[in-house]
Formats: sequence, C-alpha cells, structure tokens
Amino acid sequence: MTNINFNKRINSLRGIGENRANLLQRELGIETIEHLLYFFPRRYIDRTKFYKICDLVSNSSEVQLVGKITGFREITQSRGKRLMAIFEDDTGVMELIWFRGYKWIRENLSLNTTYIVFGKINFFKGVYSIIHPEIELKSEFDKGFRTTIQPIYPSTEKLIKSGVSNKLICKLIEQIFFNCNGEFYESLSKTIIDQFEMIGINEALINIHFPRNQNLLSKSQFRLKFEELFFFQIQLIEKNLVRKSKIKGFIFKSVGDNFNFFYKNCLPFDLTNDQKLVIKQIRSDFASNAQMNRLLQGDVGSGKTIVAFMAMLIATDNNFQATLMAPTEILAIQHYNSLKNLSKDLKINIALLTGSSTKSERKSIHQNLENGTSHILVGTHAILEDRVKFKNLGLAIIDEQHRFGVAQRSKLWHKNNLPPHVLVMTATPIPRTLAMSLYGDLDISLIKELPPGRKTIKTVHRLDKNRLSVFRFIREEINNGKQIYIVYPLIKESQKLDFKDLMDGYESISREFQMPDYQISILHGQMKSSDKEYEMERFAKGETNIMVATTVIEVGVNVPNASVMIIESAERFGLSQLHQLRGRVGRGNDQSYCILMTKDNLSGDSKKRINTMVDSSDGFQIAEVDLELRGPGDVMGTQQSGVLNFKIANIVYDNDVLFKARESAKDILAIDPNLELEEHVHIKKTYMSMKKRTGIWNYIS
Repeated sequence: MTNINFNKRINSLRGIGENRANLLQRELGIETIEHLLYFFPRRYIDRTKFYKICDLVSNSSEVQLVGKITGFREITQSRGKRLMAIFEDDTGVMELIWFRGYKWIRENLSLNTTYIVFGKINFFKGVYSIIHPEIELKSEFDKGFRTTIQPIYPSTEKLIKSGVSNKLICKLIEQIFFNCNGEFYESLSKTIIDQFEMIGINEALINIHFPRNQNLLSKSQFRLKFEELFFFQIQLIEKNLVRKSKIKGFIFKSVGDNFNFFYKNCLPFDLTNDQKLVIKQIRSDFASNAQMNRLLQGDVGSGKTIVAFMAMLIATDNNFQATLMAPTEILAIQHYNSLKNLSKDLKINIALLTGSSTKSERKSIHQNLENGTSHILVGTHAILEDRVKFKNLGLAIIDEQHRFGVAQRSKLWHKNNLPPHVLVMTATPIPRTLAMSLYGDLDISLIKELPPGRKTIKTVHRLDKNRLSVFRFIREEINNGKQIYIVYPLIKESQKLDFKDLMDGYESISREFQMPDYQISILHGQMKSSDKEYEMERFAKGETNIMVATTVIEVGVNVPNASVMIIESAERFGLSQLHQLRGRVGRGNDQSYCILMTKDNLSGDSKKRINTMVDSSDGFQIAEVDLELRGPGDVMGTQQSGVLNFKIANIVYDNDVLFKARESAKDILAIDPNLELEEHVHIKKTYMSMKKRTGIWNYIS
C-alpha cells in the first residue's frame, strides 16, 4: 500500500497501550493497523444538522448542538454521585450529565469554550438533557477528517467500559490516514475501474470511514464490496482452473453396452431436458482428461438418482468401478434397492456396505471389490474405511454432501492411484449467491424440472382450531389406501416453547385412530438404529397407516404410497426444512398434500415462511426467501458460515455486486490465468499478499 507498515500492532498508534491493544484483539479481532483500516462502520449518523436548544423536542432523538459549558455541579445520589454541566447556546440552556468518568470530565473540559455536543435528548421536569454525550472541541472537529456523516463502529460492552469508544476508534483511524498521507496501492486494474466507473482506493477508504457526502459513501461501499467479492471469486475460480490443469482424471472414452442398453430398453420414464443436459455435462467431464468435481443440485423428487446411475454405467462401460455414499443407513439401503431395481436387466453387480453389515458380508464385499467382481458399491461412512479397497475406482458419488466433512470426502480420493471423478448431490436447494460463494470452485449442474406425470404437492395452512377437519381428511386418505406422515419438532415437552411435542401428539393420534382399524408407527432420534429401521420398514411395506415422527425423516425416506405430510407447529421450522419434509410425499403419480399446522397468532417472519410454502413449490425460490430471512450462516450451518464472514459485503443484499465481481474475475482469468499481463499487476500483487495471510478464506468445497 504505502511506506507505512500496516502489519504493525495497533499499540504503535497514540492512545492505544498494551491493555487496550489486547482487548481490541480479543473482542474484535483487530491486531494490526491493517485490521483497523479494514474495520468498517456498521452504520452512519447524518450530522448535517445543528440544532438550537430552543428547537429541541422531547422525542428521544439524537441531536447535535454547538455551545459552551458555563458551569459544573456534583450531585450526591443514593448510589454514588453524578456530574451535571450547564450547557448554553444563544437560544437557551440545558444539562449534560455523567454518571461515571466525571473526574476526567472535570479536568479536561473547560468553561466558556465552544464545544460540539452529540447524543440522545431526554426531557425531565421541564429541562432537556443529554446523558454521557459525545463532546469535542469545535476547533478539533473542524480540522479532522470527520464530516457531517458520522461513522458508528461495531463495539462490545467490555470495550465501552474500558474507554474504547466510537470517538477513540475514529481518532485512531484518523491517525492512520495522517501517517500515510492517503497513499494506498491500487488493487484493481484500470479496465475494471473504468468499466464500473469506480472511485480509486484512496478515495474509497477515506470515504468509507469519513464520508464527505452520501454519494461518495455509496461509491465507496460499492468499490470495497466489489473488491472483497472479486478477490474471493478469483481464488475460487483459480482453484477450479488449477484443479482442472493439474489434477488429472481418468478418461472414460466410450459410452458402451450398459449405458446404451439401459437408455434404450430400461428407462422407467423419459428423461427431462434438465436430466439430459446434466448427463451431457458429466460425459464432457469424463472425456476431458481432468478430474470431474461437479455439484448436482436437484429439488426433492427431481430425478438425481437416475442421473447418478447413468454416470455409474459410463464408468462400468470403461472398466471402472463406482461408489455412492449416503449419510444414513436408511438412505443407503434406499439407494441400493433403487439401483438394484434399475439394473435388474444389466450384467452389473451392486453391493451394499453399512455399519450393520456382518463380518462375513464385509469379507465377501472386500474380496469382490478388490478382484473387480463388484462394479458398484453403495454405502455409508463404512466405505471410507482403509480396508475397503477397489480394483479400479473411477467415480465417487456423494449424496447430501453437507453431511460429510472435508476430511471424510478426501479419503475417497485415495481409493485409486488417480483421484476418482467426484459427483456431489444435494436435494437442499442452494441460493445462487450462496452456490457461487461456497461452491464457486465446483462446476454446478441444476435439475429444476420434475419428471413427467409428477403432480405438484398441494400445500395448505391450517390452524389448531381446524384439527377435526384435518382428522376427517386423514381418514378419507387412509380409506383410499394412502399413508400419512405427521411430523413434530420436539421429543419432550419444552417449558419455553408453547407447542405440541411428539409424545403428546402420538397419544392424541392413537386416541383418534385406534387399533385394530389403524396401525401407527413412531420414529425419533433417540431410538436405537435397529428400532428405527424396523418402524421405517413397517411403514415402507404399508403395514402401518400413519408415521408419527420428528425430523429424522427429513432426509432419505421414499414411500411412494405416502400422500399426506402434516407438519405440526410448522412455524417452528425453517423454510428449507419445511421444503425437505414436504418432499417426503408426492413420490407417486397420485395427488399428494402437505398440511402446515400452526397456532393462531404468528409473527411476521413465521407468516412469511408459511405463505412462501403455500404459494411456491420451487425449492430455489424458497431457498432465496430462506436466505433473506435467516442469513447465510444459519442457512448453511456453522460448519460453512465462516466463508461468508465478509468485512463489508453481504451476499444476501449484494448479489448484484457479486455477479459483477464473479463475471469480471472469470473474464480476467480466461485471458490471463496467471495474472501476468501488465494491466493486471495490481490485481496480482494484492491477491498474492492476501494468499499469504492465513485463514483469509477458509471454506468448505
């Protein structure tokens, strides 16, 4: 940037001793001068207006005044003392009050000197006052960087108590600008700056902290948001390019007998255009000489499994093995049965390996994998064990990838001398901005069309008072040979949250739908695995009419005969969870229903979630609303929220900036992948310095 050493600790600045430096590091992560420079305000107060005391009104607003202190008075209270100052301008008199720090106030504030005072107005017994005002000599105010738009920085209670005020942060940042004379190295190319009519880095940094006007503040925000997202995307795209150029993959040259026979004779339905496109993309990856690393997003019931199976057939046609790894045993068994059914007319062997596999089963599976007799292995984490060895693993498919950590997934890479092609599948729709930020280094495929004949699930909202009519509807569906899910958010009653729990619900359902006319299953997370599987099996075979469950059924239960999903206390669920649960029905060709049961009075956010579910069946649209309501960290879970901890950008609200930054990064790396051209010298310098800093973009992919 300039000749100032930005890596110096902040205790090199005036006003910051060792204790305050340590406190700033602990509370806000500010250790160096650079950290402080890029510590941006969370909001601004427009201080263009100076009030007169005679114009004040008692509405608790923040005001700014110019005047003089004409006297002090200490007032003894039941608990300690308070200091009161008489503050005057040419129109009237008011009070300034301090409950702490008044010794310093008395010593450092002078009588009959012009000050600028800022704070929240109070009105008591006919007198206006400001408690703990911000106060500054007018002469200092006039010559500082600060302008009429005042920055307000994030803070904590500990910092405030230790005297690290907003005013002090402003003064420290002022020091940085005075010391470096506003000379910062440009980080973007002239082409980008001109293309988006950006201001330079000097102007941007000064006006983000001390904006001269609203227009310059907006321009500074755009410039710094773009820069942050641009370099983030440079890293993601570069990682993808490096992988494709350096990590060689197996070449699957031909589409052979297995694929062609299945496509011509065994397809249970016509493929959608989306499915055909994804298969085409996968075939292109297989032929490219680079390892495939593709994310396949498909809404619940969109037909991802058949795409995955056809990819596996291409692998077997080229004398390679394939594996499909699922997060739960129930889901692994389901995949296994589905693939067995699809391959019944093909000469391929499919094996199942889970935690429940017996010793003798494991021995046989291990042997068949090593000698190549087994072509496809379906399983859980058990696949990752060192003793599981393949003769020639060419394709690894990971279902519901967010359930697996990086270390687990990397084990798959070491199951052959070259890493296998990787296809990652998720039924959790990821908003476009999140996909670009979290998985920007992966190639992304989408399946949005539903298979032909599949009917949209009818979703309705019902209140607790409508329960009897819901019960009547359940009876009708059961009489028509259908099965019902009823999902609860809790297992045991919560004192804090006023909604029905699973056990209560199970009892009331049992009273309403009594044996022997009706059979009821129960499923929750505290049951043994064997008991869960038993109950799930009963329901899948049609031996029970109603499944009362918690969200353990959210992922991986496929019962085509289940036509109704009732979600109790639906207001307590997130949107993506509601959507996942709804996707458990509608697996057959008959009309299915989702009934959202709630209490009578809902908050604004709860209403929006329920209405979104009723109005839309598009998982991606729902995911966008979910992102807006909950924010990126909550949507993706704690494991992946760190990536989105940007300093100034917000991918929920700054998606336009993100798209521009990503396109610019793609364009530059397409023509200059190593950033060697003269016009990219600034970009390369900034990028290399960022890469040196540890943990700058520690993300999951």
